[in-house]
Amino acid sequence: MTTGNQLTQVNEYEREPVPPKAQLGAGKFWGMYAGEHTAGTEFMIGPLFLAAGASIQDLIIGLLLGNILAVLTWRYLVTPIAIGKRLTLYYQLERIAGDSLTKCYNVVNGLLFCFLAGAMITVSASAVGVPFNIHYTVPEATFGFGAPSFTGLVVVVGVIIAVVAAAGYQAVARVANIAAPWMIAIFAACGVVSLVQMEATSFAALSEGKYWSDAIAFVQEKEGVQAFPFWQIVAFAWLCNGAMHFGMADLSIFRFARNASSGWAPSIGMFLGHYMGWICAALLLAAQIKLSQDHSANPGALAWGALGWTGIICVVIAGWTTANPTIYRAGLAFQGVMPNCSRKTMTLMAGAVATIAGAFPNLSAQLLGFVGTYGTILGPMGAIVFVDYYLMKKIGLRDDYAVRVGSSVNLVALVAWLLPVSIGLYLIFAKGIFAAYAVIPAWIACGVIYLALSKLTQKPVPPRTTTENST
Repeated sequence: MTTGNQLTQVNEYEREPVPPKAQLGAGKFWGMYAGEHTAGTEFMIGPLFLAAGASIQDLIIGLLLGNILAVLTWRYLVTPIAIGKRLTLYYQLERIAGDSLTKCYNVVNGLLFCFLAGAMITVSASAVGVPFNIHYTVPEATFGFGAPSFTGLVVVVGVIIAVVAAAGYQAVARVANIAAPWMIAIFAACGVVSLVQMEATSFAALSEGKYWSDAIAFVQEKEGVQAFPFWQIVAFAWLCNGAMHFGMADLSIFRFARNASSGWAPSIGMFLGHYMGWICAALLLAAQIKLSQDHSANPGALAWGALGWTGIICVVIAGWTTANPTIYRAGLAFQGVMPNCSRKTMTLMAGAVATIAGAFPNLSAQLLGFVGTYGTILGPMGAIVFVDYYLMKKIGLRDDYAVRVGSSVNLVALVAWLLPVSIGLYLIFAKGIFAAYAVIPAWIACGVIYLALSKLTQKPVPPRTTTENST
């Protein structure tokens, strides 16, 4: 996430390249990614790996490989375009795909951000409810409410988060930057305490003592869960942030980077937040199963069982500091659709949608599938940006097509986006493929379709003017 000052700069330069005076050194990005990816949802995702039947060996190696691939994608796919163009994703899409199509994309983007923030609200509410004996339960229906007391707690937490996000981001970002090192230490402490509770002195002892496999067998007996294989772990770790790197959303962040070395900053979030955080959070569930035969993946209860009030506070802060900027981003996306409405109004609207989503606990329990679906929908648009930047002029076609021809909808971009996304969603929901597997095929297909249809439909490129060359 961006800091408060960075967000001010984003607003100032949202329709022009970032000038040299506003560019930032690599150090500005490391803390940002540590704070964004050490989130309340890590307490949910980690236990879901165990509950889905992933072995500890596959988890350790698969997450390592997947997170390496994610870092390389940020560094070599996103960063070069970001520092080459220094424009936000939304303005680049507007220039390529047209204003109306970009507004449609903003609506989809904002809604998906709201669902993601809703999962974070659910996680925070699960922690707040523990001391008050408000139980977090996951109904069978995707859009089923939990207990009335928990739904009320979600509303209270959601309102607070929405109000803070609407009031401004700078104070929230400062809290996140201060809290990030502490939260990382708490994640590590959860893992250590869980090993002690299971009487395992190391990960090797964890495997040899069959604590992890026993926990998986217990869950499978209760829920009938199938194994979660190695390559699904790799794909999830690589592509759970597919909208940010393959989808190019983080062009809006790295356009402030002074040089390409800033592109390595996501590594701190991937290896401290995702890698260590997921494994340590998964150990919480394994320890809980051993101690109490309880296989419910309640983030608040898991942290409470390991670290008491410290764990509760960590879950609340981790969810709060990540939900706030997510809702803030959703509000900005909605404001792009209705520019005459204030950011505060749009952020409150985003907070209301996120709170409604948070009231359905089953949505957060399906995060392993949701983030892959999220990447499948938003990721392919990044391929259009990639093709526009690297290939269009090289083969004699117009880059920034919509702005050059004065079109509000680039129909080629629309078809190139919707066709692979529709097929991907069909495979996910009708054929049951793992959602993250669809991200890269949809991305490649979108780029190929956009290039091929552009070649078929574009007229010869007229001579470039001085103004165009300097744009």
